[in-house]
Amino acid sequence: MMGMKDTDEVLKRLPHAFPFRMIDRILEIEPGKRAVALKNVSIDEPYLHGHFPKEPVMPSILILEALAQTGGIAFHSSFEKEEEGVPFLARIDEFRLKGKVVPGDSMILEAEIEHIFSNLAKVKVRARVGGETVAEGGLILAKAPSSGPLPY
Repeated sequence: MMGMKDTDEVLKRLPHAFPFRMIDRILEIEPGKRAVALKNVSIDEPYLHGHFPKEPVMPSILILEALAQTGGIAFHSSFEKEEEGVPFLARIDEFRLKGKVVPGDSMILEAEIEHIFSNLAKVKVRARVGGETVAEGGLILAKAPSSGPLPY
């Protein structure tokens, strides 16, 4: 189990900043195997003001982004050196939405590395709220060089 200081260090490795960091806390990391993170959805999230004003719902693309960030943390934990590169989303496979995420929900984000080949990782992801799966699928993540612009 990681301490809070350790999780802060891991989160600093994400290239995302507010409002696009979709992870609040790292709950578990098994280097090169899996990561589990937490996203607490607050009514103050900037995207909820327009999606939808009378019935706020976390946009599905941001649920996917939260899962990709969690997968990126799992993939990054397999790198031999911290400065070796930055993971980014390269492909989405069979992604399914199965429920809504609304203000007040705590979303558990799980990413399990199925296979690493060269600079790519195949990652199985799942988001749960209250034990119920709200999204799941597969992602392909790629490793971008640590210097220079990201390729997207």
